[in-house]
Amino acid sequence: MSAADCEQQETGWGILEDLPGDPLIWVLIFSELVAFGLFLGAFTVARAIHPAVFAAGQAALDANLAGFNTIVLVTSGWAAARATKAARTSEKQASRRWLLTAMALGGFFIAIKLTEYAEEIGRGIGLETSPFFTLYFLLTGFHLLHVCLGIVILAVVCRRADISGVETGAAFWHMVDLVWIVMFPILYLLR
Repeated sequence: MSAADCEQQETGWGILEDLPGDPLIWVLIFSELVAFGLFLGAFTVARAIHPAVFAAGQAALDANLAGFNTIVLVTSGWAAARATKAARTSEKQASRRWLLTAMALGGFFIAIKLTEYAEEIGRGIGLETSPFFTLYFLLTGFHLLHVCLGIVILAVVCRRADISGVETGAAFWHMVDLVWIVMFPILYLLR
């Protein structure tokens, strides 16, 4: 048994040690990806069962606003990546500025999503309108909670702006980005 194998056995984290940030964040990320995957799987099955209902639901959504929101969230992910790069070179102030930018863009994403919800609710669309909207509100609401949690995580790591913390926060934030990038076309575009 090699020294690396012994060290891996001692910590018990295995491959998680090679990922950036705290290994526990990766356990959380993987579990959240499974949860979102199950949600999206349920959405896909329900769409196959009720294609007309889902087509009508998608037609009622504002894909342009959601597309703009996608750009906002991806840009916030870019800012988080810049924060990580700055933290790796011990530029704490620059890292903090990039984290604040990512958080501000995350807040902008939330504002846009709440505006979209308000428009839908104003047209009489709600959780019980159809199976499409039940799953739409549950999926996007669950994601919105993760955006809020991600902003809190980024705020916590912004305080110290050390490499481990910034990598940990950015990893979670990138998971939030990834989930939205997968959700956006499924919910708004694919027919």
